[in-house]
Parts: sequence; C-alpha cells; structure tokens
Amino acid sequence: MEDDLKLVILKQDLEILHSQKDDYLKTLIQTATELIEMEGIQLTDNYLDTSLISMYAAYLYRKRAKDENPMPRMLRYALNNRLFSQKVGEVDI
Repeated sequence: MEDDLKLVILKQDLEILHSQKDDYLKTLIQTATELIEMEGIQLTDNYLDTSLISMYAAYLYRKRAKDENPMPRMLRYALNNRLFSQKVGEVDI
C-alpha cells in the first residue's frame, strides 16, 4: 500500500485537515510498522494491514497527549488476531 494512502487514512482517523504535521505522521506510520513487526507480525500490502498500521499510529499520536493512555483493547485484539491468523497459516499438517 502506498505511504500516501496510509497517511490519508491516518489523517482521517485523527481528523487532521492540514498538512503541517505530515512529516510527524509519516514517522508515526513508520514507527507503528516497525513496532508491529517487532511483535512477530509479517505485514503484507493489503487493506487490513494498512488499517492495522493506521490504528497503531493513531494510538501513538494520541498517547503522546496522555502518558497514562493504555493501548486500546480493539488494537490489542487486532494485533493478536493478526498474529494468530498468521501462525495458523504456517502450521504444516
């Protein structure tokens, strides 16, 4: 998925209409991608993974405003489901 599309999706999620924070948001997208991959998830170029990256980047953006902001359950469930579905696909019978 194009980085520009990831940026558009993230900006819509955060309801940001201007481009003043684009460089910072691109950094958050890259950070979110790397943090997801550190959990063992192999990302592919599809809409589900693009949405997952966007959700994680939005969490990182919102987290900076409140240091005590825990990861939303929805995001944790999405990460776990993605990892589990990946692991099930790797099982050889």
